[in-house]
Amino acid sequence: MSVVCIEFKPGLEGVPATQSSVSYVDGQKGILEYRGINIEELAKKSSFLEAAYLLIWGNLPTQEELQSFEQEICLNRRIKYRIRDMMKCFPETGHPMDALQTSAAALGLFYSRRALDNPEYIRKAVVRLLANIPTMVAAFELMRKGNDPVKPRDDLGYAANFLYMLNEREPDPLAAKVFDICLTLHAEHTINASTFSAMVTASTLTDPYGVIASAVGTLAGPLHGGANEDVISMLSEIGSVENVKPYLKRCFETKAKIAGFGHRVYKVKDPRAIILQELAVDLFEKFGDDKYYQIALEMEKVVEEKLGHKGIYPNVDFYSGLVYRKLGIPSDLFTPVFAIARVAGWLAHWKEQLAANRIFRPTQIYSGDHNIAYTSLEERALI
Repeated sequence: MSVVCIEFKPGLEGVPATQSSVSYVDGQKGILEYRGINIEELAKKSSFLEAAYLLIWGNLPTQEELQSFEQEICLNRRIKYRIRDMMKCFPETGHPMDALQTSAAALGLFYSRRALDNPEYIRKAVVRLLANIPTMVAAFELMRKGNDPVKPRDDLGYAANFLYMLNEREPDPLAAKVFDICLTLHAEHTINASTFSAMVTASTLTDPYGVIASAVGTLAGPLHGGANEDVISMLSEIGSVENVKPYLKRCFETKAKIAGFGHRVYKVKDPRAIILQELAVDLFEKFGDDKYYQIALEMEKVVEEKLGHKGIYPNVDFYSGLVYRKLGIPSDLFTPVFAIARVAGWLAHWKEQLAANRIFRPTQIYSGDHNIAYTSLEERALI
């Protein structure tokens, strides 16, 4: 009788779960590519919707294809009034990620036909989700303050419209451009926790709205999308450049996790962090400095000196919060903003999963007992 040996790897670390052509990461060299195109090049030359089109459909769009895609999304930005009314009933103390997950799932109630073999159904689902998610995030932000949501403006681009819906003020062109780049940087990052969650859900052939709701729920955790909130809280707690070394000394001594540093894949500075730092500087030069930035610079310097040899460097979360703060985005919206961008990557993997679907069914290594005798209620009362 042969014995099958199965190696258990907590968190499935390093275990290939799929084959994908959506994105590529080289953590040793600090490389991130969308469909083979370097992230630095996309950040400089493309828009978020162009990058989303590339991720989802597999190729850069022609000018006509991009204009059509942008127009479709623009015409679908408004959310159903019943979803809006439902959101008004959410507790104002609820976290925006919980509101977003519920709203995304509710969207599926209106489009519950699962025509997953119909290209037109797939395209409309892609458009609705990319169009509606930002509106939902902005609407909840205003409604939890007792205000009516701001209607989308058809004359504004994707990034500018979201910033406008947050406060009903047309954003500065630089702010809109920076935010658009931020969305591009966060759009995709191989098989991370939320993407894997989306793929597992997709493999059951449920509707795409359930897929996105599942991914949003996974992204909400502090070990995944919530880390940029933690960075701002950490910088606020440190308070000054002089307090950086004492704070980090305590972290080193207790081996506490330092928010915004380290990555399961990157062993060098996250290429997205490099771009985000440059964007932060651009914003500071035009709109004024942020006191937390000098604290962040000192932290990066000290951590690199102490832990650089272990491959601990700033990740995407370390500077993104500083950018969002300067754009006027509340800290508890940082993760929903992450979700707005990552919808593109989730949909790309959803579409790829459908093309060669097989339901995920991993095995386990059982660690419990066997042949335990049943104890009656009477006997249990005597124990």
